[in-house]
Amino acid sequence: MKFLALLAVAAITLIGCSSLPTNHTASQLPTANAAAIEGHMLFLASDELEGRDTGSRGHEIASLYIATQLQALGLQPAGDDGSYFQQVPLRSSRLVPNSASLTLHTGAGDTSLAYPKAFFTGSDPVETESTVTAPLIFVGYGLISEEFGLNDYAGLDVDGKIVVMLTGLPDSIPSEEAAHLGRERSRFAAEQGAVGIITVHTPKQEAVRPYANSILYLNTPSMRWLDADGQPGGVQRQLRGGAYVHHEAATELFADAETSLATIFDQLEANELPQGFDLNISATLNRQSTHESITSPNVVAVLPGSDPVLRDEYVVLTAHSDHIGIIQDVRSDNRINNGAMDNAAGVAILLETARMLTELAEPPKRSILFLVVTAEEKGLLGADYYAQNPTRPIEQLVANVNMDMPVLLYPFADLIAFGANHSSLGSVVERAASKEGIMLSPDPMPEQAIFTRSDHYTLVRQGIPAVFLMTGFQSQDPEQDAAAIWGSFFSKHYHKPTDSIADLTREYGAIRYDFGAIFTQINFNITLELATDPQRPYWLESSYFHDVIGQPHTQQVPRSAAE
Repeated sequence: MKFLALLAVAAITLIGCSSLPTNHTASQLPTANAAAIEGHMLFLASDELEGRDTGSRGHEIASLYIATQLQALGLQPAGDDGSYFQQVPLRSSRLVPNSASLTLHTGAGDTSLAYPKAFFTGSDPVETESTVTAPLIFVGYGLISEEFGLNDYAGLDVDGKIVVMLTGLPDSIPSEEAAHLGRERSRFAAEQGAVGIITVHTPKQEAVRPYANSILYLNTPSMRWLDADGQPGGVQRQLRGGAYVHHEAATELFADAETSLATIFDQLEANELPQGFDLNISATLNRQSTHESITSPNVVAVLPGSDPVLRDEYVVLTAHSDHIGIIQDVRSDNRINNGAMDNAAGVAILLETARMLTELAEPPKRSILFLVVTAEEKGLLGADYYAQNPTRPIEQLVANVNMDMPVLLYPFADLIAFGANHSSLGSVVERAASKEGIMLSPDPMPEQAIFTRSDHYTLVRQGIPAVFLMTGFQSQDPEQDAAAIWGSFFSKHYHKPTDSIADLTREYGAIRYDFGAIFTQINFNITLELATDPQRPYWLESSYFHDVIGQPHTQQVPRSAAE
């Protein structure tokens, strides 16, 4: 399909939506249009957009498409300088080839680990040349949590040292709380005085995500958003080095220690929490990086509320428009990562939800902010930049409904509502889903830490209750195994060129745009109730996040993508 044909698809989508009735009574609410969802996905997942990589022409086109769709619906611009765009300044960093080294200094002499077979590291977003030499100290999982009675740093002096920690999380902590704590590890280390982090890949982690899978992304640049002074935001600057070490090679780190790594792995198998200790060796971490400055847009629009007081509060709908671009393997005939499910589907559903909300007889009481963000695939950067630089006051953002990668390959019977159980959104989501005959299920794969892997998490960290819906593992068709289909998609097509409408259709049959409409209807139901209820959404007192996340604070990320 050529680009002019794609523009025709866009026009047809707009015409098809605008031909629907515009006035509705309370008993005649708008309904989701599967054909509109299909039209948006055909455009956003097309080859002509070349995988919508952050900073690419294809992503710019996608952003323009999204902005003009929202403008055509009559939504007001809420970006920079009266526009629909918030430009996100970014620093793209690459590791200089053959520059990374990890050398262990022991009583028997120096040992260098092989890159990338034994270890890998990411680029440094702050310095083009960075090196650190310091003693090593083991800190277990590297967690601190008063709520769960954890302090892996208790009795340890890590000031000026490189901490060695295990990947993964204790099984005793609920998945969403564990996922949040896992994101805090670099902050914990920096606050204790560490100058670097070495993370040990474990046999348990190998079963979930093989070490070899991570190596596939070594040539991918890392990114950070830049603050007003042109400095990378959210970076723990005192962490001057990092590495991720294969579980077999990591035995070298414990060669002079009082406890072997094999013993620690045995403790993990027994669900015990390893205690920290000095490793009695030191290490030098070294790397060189190149930096490039780019910009990429968030798209921001608003539907003003109708209530003279509540219109100053906003329900935020989010989806990410970026994907991962073109693969570098020139041997492949199929190199474009189209991102049909991830996340053309989510954006299409946001756009259709926006259309439905604009066709209400009267706007909801609260305003609704539509935020389509960039650089999700680079670490939730567009969303985090917005959370740190909101175009509406952060305290006026009352709830977030996030739409990311609904897998529209089977007639789902259930949904997983990440985050909803922590706030008053839980009952809202349950009512919204039940209206469409859909039930809610618990997280079927907590080891994936999905709660912290999409854009809603950056707003959660600012104290904003959020929900992120994922299509569940139960099917309305007894002949289709929803869990098997979802697992097959995740293992074979997620972040691969075959996440395309054509490839997915060949393997699974027609894309279920009809169930995309149901998914849209549920998100519409959630949004409408949140924007209408006089009660502002709130964290449940029983929730971990009620006390842990109550005040806005800056997200901190390590300086190495490996940490």
